[in-house]
Amino acid sequence: MEWFVSTLRSHPEIAIFLTLGLGALIGRIRVKGFSLGVVTSVLLVGVLMGQLKIPIGSTLKPVAFLLFLFAIGYKVGPQFFRGLRKEGLPQVAFSVVMCLFILATTWVVALLMGFNTGEAAGLLSGAQTISAVIGVADDTINGLAISATDKQNYISIIPVAYAVTYIYGTAGSAWIMAKIGPRMMGGFDKVRAACRELESKMGHNTNDDPDVISAERPVVFRAYKISNSWFQEKRTVSDLEILFESQEKRLFVERIRKGTQIINDITPDMKLETGYEVVLSGRREYAIGEEEWIGPEVDDEALLDFPIMQLKVLVVGGKRKGGATTYDGKSIAELRKERFMHGVSIRSITRMGVNIPVFPATTLNAGDTIELVGKKFDVQPAAKAIGYPDPATNTTDMAFLTLGVFIGCIIGVLTLHIGGVPLSLSTSGGALIAGLVFGWWHSRRPTMGSIPEAALWVFNNMGLNIFIAIVGITAGPSFVDGIREAGLSLFIAGIIATSLPLFFGILISYRWFKFHPAIALGCCCGARTTTAAVGAVQEAVGSETPALGYTVTYAVGNTLLILWGVIIVLLIH
Repeated sequence: MEWFVSTLRSHPEIAIFLTLGLGALIGRIRVKGFSLGVVTSVLLVGVLMGQLKIPIGSTLKPVAFLLFLFAIGYKVGPQFFRGLRKEGLPQVAFSVVMCLFILATTWVVALLMGFNTGEAAGLLSGAQTISAVIGVADDTINGLAISATDKQNYISIIPVAYAVTYIYGTAGSAWIMAKIGPRMMGGFDKVRAACRELESKMGHNTNDDPDVISAERPVVFRAYKISNSWFQEKRTVSDLEILFESQEKRLFVERIRKGTQIINDITPDMKLETGYEVVLSGRREYAIGEEEWIGPEVDDEALLDFPIMQLKVLVVGGKRKGGATTYDGKSIAELRKERFMHGVSIRSITRMGVNIPVFPATTLNAGDTIELVGKKFDVQPAAKAIGYPDPATNTTDMAFLTLGVFIGCIIGVLTLHIGGVPLSLSTSGGALIAGLVFGWWHSRRPTMGSIPEAALWVFNNMGLNIFIAIVGITAGPSFVDGIREAGLSLFIAGIIATSLPLFFGILISYRWFKFHPAIALGCCCGARTTTAAVGAVQEAVGSETPALGYTVTYAVGNTLLILWGVIIVLLIH
């Protein structure tokens, strides 16, 4: 044991990776649907590791945190700036109002409880489950004109306050949004009916377009032997697909067997006769039902053995090269009318990592990723027309990434002194803003500044967790004393700081902003940046529509709440 402890002290990088590994394992544990999550688990393991008094240099922590913040900004940038357009302004306004209320509530609670600067910052971070506040507040405290001892005391108490308030911040917000929110809007039955009505208005019903499906109902390819007398007049492929369309069923003829000959290159004027076998692609329930009149389904291995492509495509905004059409702002119904969509189905739409309902009236945004399914020679032209295959490369544009962080940090360190108080975004705030701008720019010019999703995940998750691990290890020696001195008061303050803004947000979103109930619930979850809550809401109301209100408000809320880490320190100071 002495050798092990000595090794950790001599090589703190080993302690960091051990903390990350154990934290990730503990974060997977769920008890009755609840888990601490990886970030909080890493923090607590880091605190335990910190009891060994392991010295860690001061450079790695800010580097990891800056990469995390830039990745966050890059991810939400397209939605952040899109929200500033006319159609997104109500949701932006709601996010700003709710985030201001969150800041005011945290400030007042901290004053009433007599919290110091570090406790207030930790309260904001944990109660609102916004881990990045820890780093932003840390930077801001280091810039205050106070003694080194006070700085260290404030910084050391931040992770204590975060850990104490985070549990209710996560579980409480999900419970309030899923169980109390619908009741405040008239009850579960009313909200569920409103969700079904919204789905119907957006084109989601039993007769909607078969090309428009969700990930839970994948595209299928099934073979049938033609036996219906309707085909005795030597109908064409075009005749059959037009008939499907008249029945509001969008199915495509993909292959034909004519005796021993298998025809792969299908043309609209190709004849169909009884005895032929055809492969249809489309929505599962429609394809299965076609055996009732086309003919029996056949298990023809040779006919069904052909390659199908699933390709993710980044929707591009702005002016496109050669004057090509941009589908930013267009609906799925408009997209499917294009000729290049023949034979191509949409499997899913992802926006900032959240699955968006795929309905005919669903609007595409620049930066969305849509997954296309079909034959390769159908899918590739469609992908090119819509935007940019994602990922087009597995290589991160390192110049774009590092210069982006550099520019953000330079902007962040610029300081304005008012009344002797230094005001600045800090390097962390600057990196976040730079990420927003660079992420938006990439959505307009996808060939510039590529950061693959996998790389973003590493920067986001590893960056934050390395930072949190170091915070925990550094704060470890004083953590227990902090819990003993302020644990109960912090927990009570956390309940108040979590609950009041959510109740306020539910009321104003539904009654003042007049959002649809589903959109209102999604907006509250987004402005509070709680992904767990939006999942709980979707399960409670039996609809994916709350996600439609989540993305813009998440982009705005995530940005403001991180910047509030600077403001809360200055307010309490």
